[in-house]
Amino acid sequence: MRVRKAVIIAAGKGTRFLPVTRSLPKEMLPLVDRPIIQYVVEEVLTSGLSHIIMVTSRGKSLMEDYFDRIPELELFLEQKGDGERLEEMRRLSDMIGIHTVRQKEQLGLGHAVLTARDAVGDEPFAVLLPDDLIDGETPCLARMMAIYERYGGSVIAVQRVRDEDTRRYGIVTAEMVAEKLYRVTGLVEKPAAEDVPSRLAIVGRYILSPQIFDAISVTPPGKAGEIQLTDALEILLQKEAVYAFEFDGDWYDTGTPLGWLRANLAFALKRPDIAPELEEYLKGMNG
Repeated sequence: MRVRKAVIIAAGKGTRFLPVTRSLPKEMLPLVDRPIIQYVVEEVLTSGLSHIIMVTSRGKSLMEDYFDRIPELELFLEQKGDGERLEEMRRLSDMIGIHTVRQKEQLGLGHAVLTARDAVGDEPFAVLLPDDLIDGETPCLARMMAIYERYGGSVIAVQRVRDEDTRRYGIVTAEMVAEKLYRVTGLVEKPAAEDVPSRLAIVGRYILSPQIFDAISVTPPGKAGEIQLTDALEILLQKEAVYAFEFDGDWYDTGTPLGWLRANLAFALKRPDIAPELEEYLKGMNG
């Protein structure tokens, strides 16, 4: 069965960005002149999916509003003669229709995925975490969908991280089956230094079989009472194959202020309308 639906997890409280996230969802923080959530939505669309389910929480309705029509803004831009920005605003509002579900309690990533069960149904689906942005020639999600269709098992995105960073991520052990592709043999969430099985860290892109919902349902809570998707994948692994794809492209973790700043610089330096002056400014700071 082909993947048709994408679940975007946008229910976190964004505590690492307080106080700004008191009133602004962290997914709406800007990267240059677009919010983080737009980059993730565009990856979904570029990968050929248009059915988006967004898992949100209290205070996140601003994300839905962002992709809605704003007639008064469009009229203002039209009267001003700003055709370029008017076209961009209309493109945004026509981009997608979003179905939202609420995670009413912050009980972990696994629980957030489980809240989308009724909206997903009995079919494979993609999961994307907006904290992780991947910039490559071919969308990471599209590559993972192709792997799913060929091999028939759930697929998780991975990257090699430094030894000192393994404690920040879910880590997999795996056996190589093709270039950049592994069959997962084990997973552990944020292991202690003495228990790290590899440096292959899970990044926020998944293609999951619908059996993941049953696995999440029997996954016991871990640290802080949260149900971890990594633990549920360990259960799923006992019943069916799970693959890890070591993707190409630049990975930006925007989940911390420093990571967000790095992503802003990287994306700005790719913009021909901004890069020249920014490069001169950065040279001046270093000189």
